[in-house]
Amino acid sequence: MATIHTCEIEEGDDFMLDFEQFVSEQEIFYFGTDMEFKIPVPIVILVCEGDIDTISHISKALQGKIPVIIMKGSGNAADLVLDYIDDPDILRKNVSIILNIELDDPKFSNLENNLQTIRDNWDLVGVFDLDRDDPHVLSGIAGKAIVSCWSVKRSSRYSNPDVQEKEKQTAGTNKHMSQSASKSFCMDLIDHDQLVKGLKWGSRPYVQSPNFCTSTSLPLYFYFGYQILQAKPLMKECGDVLLLEALKANRCDYVRVLLDRGVKFNIDNLSELYEQTISCQDCKFKEQDCLHFKWILYQIPTAKTLCLQLLQTGKIKERNITMNGKTTKKNTKHVSVISATKKLCCEILGYEEYMQGETFTDESIADVLLWSIFVNRKELAEICWLRGKDQLLTGLVCSAILKELSNNASNVKEQVLSKDLEDHSKIFQGRCLSIMDRMYEENTKQAIDLMDTQTVVWGIHSSPLTFAYENFMYDVVAHTCSQKYMNKQWYNRLSPKIVPFLKSALSKPRKFIFAPRTKYLLNYVIFFFVLAMYSDFVLTSIGDPFYDTIKAHVFEYSMYVWAVGDFIEELIACFGCKNTPGRSHRGYWSRVLRHLNDFWNVVDLLSFLLLTIALCVRHAYPVPPTFTFARNMFALSLLVMYLRILEVFLIHRIMGPTIIMIKEMLKDLLRFLIIAVVVVLGVGIYYHANMWPDHQSIWSDDWNNWRIWSIIYFPYWQLYAELNLETVDGNGPTNCTKNRTIWENDPSKTGCSQEDWTVQAIAGIYVLFSNLLLVNLVIAMFRFL
Repeated sequence: MATIHTCEIEEGDDFMLDFEQFVSEQEIFYFGTDMEFKIPVPIVILVCEGDIDTISHISKALQGKIPVIIMKGSGNAADLVLDYIDDPDILRKNVSIILNIELDDPKFSNLENNLQTIRDNWDLVGVFDLDRDDPHVLSGIAGKAIVSCWSVKRSSRYSNPDVQEKEKQTAGTNKHMSQSASKSFCMDLIDHDQLVKGLKWGSRPYVQSPNFCTSTSLPLYFYFGYQILQAKPLMKECGDVLLLEALKANRCDYVRVLLDRGVKFNIDNLSELYEQTISCQDCKFKEQDCLHFKWILYQIPTAKTLCLQLLQTGKIKERNITMNGKTTKKNTKHVSVISATKKLCCEILGYEEYMQGETFTDESIADVLLWSIFVNRKELAEICWLRGKDQLLTGLVCSAILKELSNNASNVKEQVLSKDLEDHSKIFQGRCLSIMDRMYEENTKQAIDLMDTQTVVWGIHSSPLTFAYENFMYDVVAHTCSQKYMNKQWYNRLSPKIVPFLKSALSKPRKFIFAPRTKYLLNYVIFFFVLAMYSDFVLTSIGDPFYDTIKAHVFEYSMYVWAVGDFIEELIACFGCKNTPGRSHRGYWSRVLRHLNDFWNVVDLLSFLLLTIALCVRHAYPVPPTFTFARNMFALSLLVMYLRILEVFLIHRIMGPTIIMIKEMLKDLLRFLIIAVVVVLGVGIYYHANMWPDHQSIWSDDWNNWRIWSIIYFPYWQLYAELNLETVDGNGPTNCTKNRTIWENDPSKTGCSQEDWTVQAIAGIYVLFSNLLLVNLVIAMFRFL
């Protein structure tokens, strides 16, 4: 039966204090009626602003052992109390400044007595700084204050002899009633099933609205739960329930302590963990857009499978629990959820799931780590990562996943979430670099060998160095451990100096031949030789009798054979063999994208494409009119091959960075060219419309005579100070005709331009704009980079 508190209206200002005292003396079954665990009703007073009466109320509440939390920075009485605690000597000055009142001596003396009482009971007061403290800290401050008050109340209660005698007399009839916060429950009366059911969220009926309050938002839940598990030898048996709730509530302190005590996460709860933390409970996901994290994941096709798995698991779990009022069948869907999360991880990074020899071992900490990455729990991710296996590769995979999730969030214009995920990704990459530093200092050989040690992390089979290269983690690739390993492979354990390296061809011929450095040098020797033959081939006219000789055919077809072999080598570099050491199990499309992301691979493919076009025109249509076009394609392909020579200098310590800078500057130049093309096209159309008005033939049959070339000709060359003033003034171009009928009927003939002063004015403005603004813009961009 509920206890009813009655009072008279005349009690006035003391009514609230009396009511608070009454509430604090009531007791509840904190973990439900099935579990014999009763505590006083947790109550705390929050002080925000206030006046002199508020200070009096705080003083009386603390005397009654009711905890108080003062909101620092709220002003008035709250700040006056805190200032008094720091410096009691300036009380009178603060009263006039903060409260803006003047007190006579009796009132001031009463105020000072109340503040002194607060000072004496300061252990029962918590302080929350509105300007500096995180809102999540408030629940912890409240929990500490409540437990502290109960402890003080229990000590004062048992130090009173009358109270002790009364407790002895009522011990037989009040056996199950709690006597204190930490000693109020009868441990022998709590069995395993009651404890598990009590710790689960659904068993606490006193929470009226789950939308505004959860079990884990109550600060005392973890305190009492841990105390019970610690008092009874059930930490490992029942601690997984408390661990699950701590993970949901992001209580990193309890997660860390429980894992240190040997509590393992129950993998059967993985689906519930995902469902409670990723799913949007209040969003109608299928009917309208949702900008929460589930929607970010839902942009990935494989994530739909995970969402369906979670939904199906939740339905099965509900049906099993509600059948006959108890659980009748164990949930066995966790394996499918684990499989779905691994597939999602592989899908995000573009890897094929590695299933060879994989067994479902107990890797619950790794599954929790993957969950913490998906929900972006930074501190929990660190806790799980430190307790997991293969920390280096696992950390790199975590960094890559967070980077991809950041890109997905940016694509849907979630900039804040994107920045947070990107920062989390950098944190993991920094941790991996720190591990490599420490390992290199403590055991250099082991650190170097670890860079090529292959392992499986969430279905991804790779080594740290290969994974870092494939996911553009150049800080990891440039680390000393990585460089040492690559040098060992590059020289094949031979001397890096050129003279001893060449001498090893006699002493250690096998190592010398199979050294990557030897293959590299030999490849470019052959490349230079083929380039010389190709140049000789292009410089000779195709229609010349020279091609009837054996030498001409040898040069031409040798170059074709080399091109085929080079193309096959390019395909092997892109796709290769999955079982080759150092290769990851990536999807073919991901390999193609990664291969094309390298600028030099694009140059190689462009060279092959131009050579193929030239070859088709040269031999498929051996008609003299096509020789010019074929020669153009051969020459253009040769030009691209000469650009490929620059790749050989990348290994040089000085010239290599210079080549890289030039390559990066080309990317910025392309952005400038987009602006320049728009401006050039607009000015060119203005020129043509006023210098050759009413021109009828724009797109003729022969593409060489299209008027678009004349439109862009003058403004383009004016960028480089070729002004062509005679044409702009209406006196050109040279060899033009003023007969309109001739240049209209024959597109190859050029008509003379007409004089128009507006063209000269636009030309002057355009030259000023292009030379002083656009060109200097490029210079400023390069200087900034």
